[in-house]
Amino acid sequence: MALQPNSYALLSMKIVTEEELIENGYMIIKEGKIADFGPLNEYTNNNNLPQIHLSEELYAAPGFIDLHIHGLNGADVMDASTDCIKNMANTLPKEGTTSFLATTITQEKSELVKALQNVNSFIPFQNQSDVGSEVLGVHLEGPFINEKRAGAQPPAFILEPSVETFRHFQSESGNHIKLVTLAPEEKNGLELVKHLSDTGVIASIGHSDALYAEVVKAIEAGAEHITHFFNGMRGSHHREPGVAGAGLAHPELYLEMIADGIHVHPAMVKATFLAKGVDHILLITDSMRAKWLDDGEYELGGQKVIVENNTALLEDGTLAGSVLKMNDAIRNMKKFTDCTMQEAIQMATANPAKRLHVWDRKGSISIGKDADIVILDEEMQVKMTFCKGILSYKGE
Repeated sequence: MALQPNSYALLSMKIVTEEELIENGYMIIKEGKIADFGPLNEYTNNNNLPQIHLSEELYAAPGFIDLHIHGLNGADVMDASTDCIKNMANTLPKEGTTSFLATTITQEKSELVKALQNVNSFIPFQNQSDVGSEVLGVHLEGPFINEKRAGAQPPAFILEPSVETFRHFQSESGNHIKLVTLAPEEKNGLELVKHLSDTGVIASIGHSDALYAEVVKAIEAGAEHITHFFNGMRGSHHREPGVAGAGLAHPELYLEMIADGIHVHPAMVKATFLAKGVDHILLITDSMRAKWLDDGEYELGGQKVIVENNTALLEDGTLAGSVLKMNDAIRNMKKFTDCTMQEAIQMATANPAKRLHVWDRKGSISIGKDADIVILDEEMQVKMTFCKGILSYKGE
């Protein structure tokens, strides 16, 4: 009997599903999709599939989805080359990430357009090849931000929010911009928020100095997301809640979090989890090109970045993205908040899948979905990663 491509059975591992943890399970993959799964005692190999025997100490979880990542392994989205995106897509399975939003930075318009065109040309190519992690679109971080909260975004290239400019960017991206980080308090900011919301793009408040009342207006205009919560925004004061206070007070807002223990103190990560609950937090890495490389000098948005002890800083000491790996973010989230493994995994799988409207094919172990699967040990170390059923990474 001829074997179908990327069709096999995974046996003898714990399976992290939406509803439960199957202690000793099986999963059948057919042509890159999840065809069946359940307890091992219900498994029959009717189709004579190849079998991959794992271990009852290991977990099979949905592949992670990173909706805020600039680069890794020497590559950056702003390099605007096929090789840079391919490098990212091939390296991300090492940390269990099977899909992502290619994230830009505030830069000259022409440079942004090149990066957007590059992603647009890469997306059809990836569907015909085994490149690993799937690019689900673009996260446009800036240039419509507030200079006061620029952080590591180069202030020289900040633009006033403009529907017309965004339409140009969206057209050059082939309509692949899925999420935009902007400061709604800037002139025409609310108009852009409304346009994004009306056209199905996530309007995310970030690099913003908005007062609480201005955030409320943005929510009314359609904002529903906050970029790297607590970082690059007006913090919370008991008489002026600012962006951070609004994020905690408004259940309709979804919050990105960089759970590296550097960007946000573990106690504040826990406080946010207790305030928001598991359904409204999205784990991100916001990583830059130094991830998976040694400490040293790197570049982000044309600026020198020094990476040392897992921290990436501009020369003036400003945090410049991270070198956080998604599996470490999940482990940290579990440690900082005492949440369950399933809850920590949900914040990097189901939550982003639902936000990006790919829940019908990603984000959980469910029949008919893409076989984006990561095999982990108890400590969240990645042992294997399958992207659409293809073994994209095999560790020790």
